[in-house]
Amino acid sequence: MEAPLAGRVALVAGATRGAGRGIACMLGEAGATVYATGRSTREQGATPGRPETIEETAEMVSALGGRGIALRVDHTMPDQVETLLARIEADEGRLDLLVNDVWGGDALTEFGTPFWKLSLENGRTLLERAVFSHVVTARHAAPLLMRTGNGLIVEITDGDSYQYRGNLFYDLVKTSVIRLAFDFARELRRHGVSAVALTPGFLRSEAMLERFGVTEASWRDAVAKDPHFAASETPFFVGRAVAALAADPAVSRMSGRVLSSWALSDEYGFADMDGSRPHWGRYAEATFGAGISRSCDDAFYDYWRGGPIDALWPDWP
Repeated sequence: MEAPLAGRVALVAGATRGAGRGIACMLGEAGATVYATGRSTREQGATPGRPETIEETAEMVSALGGRGIALRVDHTMPDQVETLLARIEADEGRLDLLVNDVWGGDALTEFGTPFWKLSLENGRTLLERAVFSHVVTARHAAPLLMRTGNGLIVEITDGDSYQYRGNLFYDLVKTSVIRLAFDFARELRRHGVSAVALTPGFLRSEAMLERFGVTEASWRDAVAKDPHFAASETPFFVGRAVAALAADPAVSRMSGRVLSSWALSDEYGFADMDGSRPHWGRYAEATFGAGISRSCDDAFYDYWRGGPIDALWPDWP
């Protein structure tokens, strides 16, 4: 079996379940050493009602051919993140890939509530968990990523457009991490590190399967409840997207952009675990009409460049 990421070291922050778990597993499938971090462990669970743990994720990584290492880390705590990166440096001497997938916001997101009625405390917590934690982790990971000569940061978001996402704080978070990828790319462009944001499509996560009362084996039964579920994808699909990006020696051509699992499947040719290639972009256009899925394009990215800072200090940093 080909292992394109053999010898590579990845940190998946927020690897307990969902996209984070799928990404960690597919990096393992590609042969990587994967540090799977999160707060849910067998000894002390952090998410009420959820059984998944980081130890389970690490075991799945190893079973798929990689080397999984589970570490309990609260990524909102800079001292814990600093300790984590010090350990990776001591044990591995390198870091090739950082995936920022810390979220923890399902119970905090109040869809259907206008901003003037939202819980400010929930909003503050959500921004700390899902944006500040990403900055903390990238800040401590960047020096080690610079040593590889072709390091990569992947920010996991929801959607590849600048459209409204249905809730003020949710929209702030998912738009902010796209901007983080752009800012990271801008400041790391001369240090051999690329940064992208990446969205899955309709994610068939553990929580979503539970919500519909189905399993991965019987997931098609849920299409009767929500016809859009027919176009869903497993967390491993976006995982294979990350693995393909990490194995691409020319990934820097995408740096600073927001990408999608379905478009990268077109680019690299990978499939989901059942051999299908779900394409949320085409499905959305066919279902809701042309123009509904307006991905950020070259004109959009051009608008982000060429401002006063670029004019006054074009070589910074």
